[in-house]
Amino acid sequence: MERFRRKDTRGFTLVELALVLVIIGLLITGVLKGEALIQNAKIKKLVNQKDSLTAAYYAFYDRYNVYPGDENQASIPPNDTHNGNQDGQITGNEYWYLFEDLVLAQIINGNYNGTANSCPQNPYGSWAQIQWNAALQSNAVVFNAIPYDAAEQIDMKYDDGIYNTGAIRANSAYTTQTNKILYWRM
Repeated sequence: MERFRRKDTRGFTLVELALVLVIIGLLITGVLKGEALIQNAKIKKLVNQKDSLTAAYYAFYDRYNVYPGDENQASIPPNDTHNGNQDGQITGNEYWYLFEDLVLAQIINGNYNGTANSCPQNPYGSWAQIQWNAALQSNAVVFNAIPYDAAEQIDMKYDDGIYNTGAIRANSAYTTQTNKILYWRM
């Protein structure tokens, strides 16, 4: 029997294997917690962006008594080259003009020139706009390409949590795991 036992056999003990598994578990937990922190930071940044856009929109209205992008007077704001129809609804090209008006009025910073796709980016890398939403019967801040779980989390925290009712709406149910367009009433 003794000859079958090898003294130079090397391997891991159960204690060593258990220690490795604990370390791997801690690393995985840390990574998952980090991802959750990043997601929460993006949601907070998106909410802050909505608040900033709303504040800029109403600051322009307070100064000129017309909505940015919707104004139809060449002198509002100074050096403006695009005009809207002043119907109170940000529609058509007016949502491109809106950011140009805010820059010309020195309410926001940026390089927005009133042309297509001339708008800020949201924290998820797509566009943010202000435009008329018929379902809300109001101008709304619109965020494109928001992950379904983030959109639902925002709706639950700041509204009713239902995708097609309330002041925050999405283009489809939160149960479908596709990116959403989020409409947030001004």
